[in-house]
Amino acid sequence: QVQLVESGGGLVQAGGSLRLSCAASGRTFSHYAMGWFRQLPGKEREFVAAITWNGGNTYYADSVKGRFFISRNNAKNTVYLEMNSLKPEDTAAYVCAVSYSTYSDDWYKSADSYDYWGQGTQVTVSS
Repeated sequence: QVQLVESGGGLVQAGGSLRLSCAASGRTFSHYAMGWFRQLPGKEREFVAAITWNGGNTYYADSVKGRFFISRNNAKNTVYLEMNSLKPEDTAAYVCAVSYSTYSDDWYKSADSYDYWGQGTQVTVSS
């Protein structure tokens, strides 16, 4: 069983930056990918970014590519999401997740590929 706790959300003006953190604890395996999704009202979870277990590969949604950057520190079981040039449309609850199912080429895009989820941290971007 893995528990995930996000932090770092808040209220920022458009063009500003935030850095989110997600710490994993519990009965984790050595090799797992981590990702970020965002939850919008009345919508399915939207993929934001993902990173493989050793940080060798990163993946981004087109909507955030070039603005958001994902990284991880395995010694701390923590994944980060640096968000820059924030836009009002980035407003959402950002949720981190752990995946042990990375066998398909596009595994990172699907919420079904992730096995554990955090509770989310709210990011609100004002215009």
